[in-house]
Amino acid sequence: MTRRRLPSTIGVDFSGVIWSKRVLRGNFSAKIDDKSRLKIPTLFRSAIEDRYGTQLFITSLTGALVLIYPMPVWMEIERKLAQVVPSTLPARAKYFDRVNYFGQPGEFDTQGRVSIHARLRDAAAMVGEVDVFGQYDHLDVWNHERFTKLLDGEPFTDDDACALAKYGI
Repeated sequence: MTRRRLPSTIGVDFSGVIWSKRVLRGNFSAKIDDKSRLKIPTLFRSAIEDRYGTQLFITSLTGALVLIYPMPVWMEIERKLAQVVPSTLPARAKYFDRVNYFGQPGEFDTQGRVSIHARLRDAAAMVGEVDVFGQYDHLDVWNHERFTKLLDGEPFTDDDACALAKYGI
């Protein structure tokens, strides 16, 4: 029997589940260390580095969570905002105000960690246990307690299922 080789963009994790290096999905638990650094889970870090490099934009829109974008993904968002969204649209200015208030460029250090600067760390309660979620092309990082309260307070309803069913999900 011949073993089939997976394309270089596909891998198998410790459980035998096939995953794509091009898509960030799933979640991992992590911890913020005493120097406000987050060690990005290896599968997420290698997927980002392989496709986008080590440069990142670390921000938030609301302060409730940390958003970690590979810099090329973030630059595409900025390009769309500059070229597609009218500069006179108040929502555009509000968006930029918020992501720049919370945001700073960053990069993976040699151990795969990223620094969360003080303003964002405090707003998003980035201390202790956190959950790192793959969101296709970027990562969401939530304080574990804050996220579980959100799940409990906003359950997935039949209305949510119906809304997604309209799109074949």
